Amino acid sequence: MSTELTRLDASALAAKLAAGEVSSVEATKAHLDRIAAVDGAVHAFLHVAGERALADAAEVDRRRAAGEPLGELAGVPIAVKDVLVTQGMPSTAGSRILEGWVPPYDATPVRKVREAGLIPLGKTNMDEFAMGSSTEHSAYGPTFNPWDLERIPGGSGGGSAAAVAAFEAPLALGSDTGGSIRQPAHVTGTVGVKPTYGAVSRYGSIALASSLDQIGPVTRTVLDAALLQDVIAGHDPHDSTSIPDAWPSMAEAVRNADVRGLRIGVVKELDSEGFQAGVRQRFHEALDLLERHGAEIVEVSAPNFEHSIAAYYLILPAEASSNLAKFDSVRFGLRVTPEGGGTVEQVMAATREAGFGPEVKRRIILGTYALSAGYYDAYYGSAQKVRTLVQRDFDAAFAKVDVLATPTAPTTAFKLGEKLDDPLAMYLNDVATIPANLAGVPGISVPAGLAPEDGLPVGIQFLAPAREDARLYNVGGALEQLLTAEWGGRLLDRAPDLSTHELLATEEGAV
Repeated sequence: MSTELTRLDASALAAKLAAGEVSSVEATKAHLDRIAAVDGAVHAFLHVAGERALADAAEVDRRRAAGEPLGELAGVPIAVKDVLVTQGMPSTAGSRILEGWVPPYDATPVRKVREAGLIPLGKTNMDEFAMGSSTEHSAYGPTFNPWDLERIPGGSGGGSAAAVAAFEAPLALGSDTGGSIRQPAHVTGTVGVKPTYGAVSRYGSIALASSLDQIGPVTRTVLDAALLQDVIAGHDPHDSTSIPDAWPSMAEAVRNADVRGLRIGVVKELDSEGFQAGVRQRFHEALDLLERHGAEIVEVSAPNFEHSIAAYYLILPAEASSNLAKFDSVRFGLRVTPEGGGTVEQVMAATREAGFGPEVKRRIILGTYALSAGYYDAYYGSAQKVRTLVQRDFDAAFAKVDVLATPTAPTTAFKLGEKLDDPLAMYLNDVATIPANLAGVPGISVPAGLAPEDGLPVGIQFLAPAREDARLYNVGGALEQLLTAEWGGRLLDRAPDLSTHELLATEEGAV
């Protein structure tokens, strides 16, 4: 029973909970047992809530028994990326400089999932301050891809994606600054969504680049992602960038998915020989399938997308250098005092030297340089002009089509350590996802199959105009239904069995 519960999609588990076939305590305990069994091999979690999660589940069961109104996902466990602050749980953003810090409040998305009756299981691993594409830059060690434990789970939200793919949690919250939800989804066979910028509050999210960051769902199905976005989206007066619009139901867009007459634009600049052959093969097979069921496939050009990475890696470090200035040893977090004492400046320097990892230092230095006197216009100012050109490319494309389609990332999951010594090669992993963050438009990555050459997951990305997130859920839901019918089940059902690691963990525990 325990194993069966952990393999259920969130919507299926929610239905069992609502019908009284299983309690939230039983479901939560099953997932905590799964974490205990396999997370030693996967390392998706930095903190597991344990007794608190069971207490939260017991409260949901009490409310259900009392006949109180509950949300559709009430009682379903969820993992939370460690970039979101959580009252009573450590929140480190994957960094030593925040090690042991326990915030006094919940981030708005966390508060909303709690109010909807979901059960936070704990905090997931991530690249330090969300800087990375592989979760190898976490100060607490890397996370491993459940499909192949020698490969990366994507980044920066590899912990959330790995937790969902390893059946440790049916849902997770992630953050996406340049693809950190969608790219991990691509390499782990999960669904990842970056909502429209401002659709989900960033209040309580430890900021990397404020004009790019967005919180979103990590799930196993498009419907589960839609249900979770329905919970976390909406206006928040604590966030000045929060959109005040009322949002339609994303779950309804999935349940009524139909691509007949839908115009899908293929961005020719992101469909090139630079992408792995198996990635392109599955991408075009998915498009052909949609075309056979009534969609119209149109090639579109976005010539300025090729400059997106260069612009992004000036805008992001510039904003990061400003946002991370607050970690100064004075107000909260780590404090390192030089031998024999020192001035405030010396303590600050020692703390930041010890507390920040090499990738964070690299980007802070780059960002500070880009913002310095005499270089602002040449670098940061020019990058913002490119950003405007990327936004215009999107406007021109969406005048012709309803959604855009690209491979989510150029390759399948690469091996751990393979690109650590080549930051530029690592940055290129986000070539297809970064444009959406620069323009603030929503994107979704949906599993498209396994690459023939290595048997690893591949994702297809859809992009829609700002505020038109429902279009993503429509096309993503339709494709998922078609592919699931072809495969005879979910892609994740083909993932390697981690039972050997469960057995090993059990034996080690016995010793």
